[in-house]
Amino acid sequence: MVLAAGEGTRMRSSRPKPLHVLCGRAMLLHILDAVTEVPVERVVVVVGHGAERVTKKLIDDGPPGLGIEFVEQRVQRGTGDALMVALSAVPDDDLDDEDDGELVVLPGDAPLIRSTTLARLLEAHREHDAAATLLSARLVEPTGYGRVVRGRDGGVRRIVEEVEAGPEEAAIDEVATSIYCFRRNLLAPALRRLTPQNRQGEYYLTDVIEVLAAAGHRVSSVVVDDAREVIGVNDRSQLATAEAELRRRINHRWMSHGVTMVDPERTYVESGVQLAPDVTLFPGTLVGGHTVVAEGAQIGPDTRLVDCVVRAHAVVAHSVGTGAEIGIGARVGPFAVLAPGAVLAARAVTPPFYTTPGR
Repeated sequence: MVLAAGEGTRMRSSRPKPLHVLCGRAMLLHILDAVTEVPVERVVVVVGHGAERVTKKLIDDGPPGLGIEFVEQRVQRGTGDALMVALSAVPDDDLDDEDDGELVVLPGDAPLIRSTTLARLLEAHREHDAAATLLSARLVEPTGYGRVVRGRDGGVRRIVEEVEAGPEEAAIDEVATSIYCFRRNLLAPALRRLTPQNRQGEYYLTDVIEVLAAAGHRVSSVVVDDAREVIGVNDRSQLATAEAELRRRINHRWMSHGVTMVDPERTYVESGVQLAPDVTLFPGTLVGGHTVVAEGAQIGPDTRLVDCVVRAHAVVAHSVGTGAEIGIGARVGPFAVLAPGAVLAARAVTPPFYTTPGR
């Protein structure tokens, strides 16, 4: 899970308050990108399986300037337990008597969440002065999600995990997205009241909602405008769906900044890539890693470049390269292979099927 702390203001006060954001498990880089657009000063990632790999990836490729702390959930005992572990990185003495702060919890397998949606959640939480505010979605097919149960007054009373839901509850189309905002001083006592008395034998974070509502605290909700934002990634099919939407967003952003994509549906640009205006990407192009492409360069068709530097007005067609540098106005391909460390001089021209040795 991720915990980020920053500055915000509660509707009832003009005094800045700490904002804490919590996320979990995997695919965190896209979530961290969304989080950075909300002012933050602390991020805590709860890691478990594959901890070393996740930690290295976030340190190497996380948003620049965003400090990240890591805490380990040694035994996976549910989402509620993971949140307890995350809170250990935010000691009570971080908050003074007048400052209860806010905590936002996100699952790490929801890479499509937008910063605007997080801002909307926080705004609603502050406006209603709620103990907890959850982000929900209405789905035609809600299978796999916890259902949001409301009282007669329309307020949220509890969330029922699907494995615990009866027939009436299973028929509810409003689902919990595992994204919440909590009032900091009420969260820890509520977590301590959780028990693993359920079919999974786990501490459910969703049970915190019922604990707070039963204690008479206000629990509000925000229904997400586009349910695609909160699609979870639990199998290869869902991963492909999420990647397609991320690709669409990335391509749209670069085209709005003056990059030409002849066929956006067949163009793949990873999030760490930098493209200058007037770059042209032809169909079948994949640009990944930390590749930088200067103005006027043409890449493709059917080309894959990873961690490369492509200088202005260079042309690379039907070729692959990793960790290479291509000089100004150089022409590469067709069917060239640029090895790591390869450097092509300005205006160099490679013959077909050229393979250059690395350093």
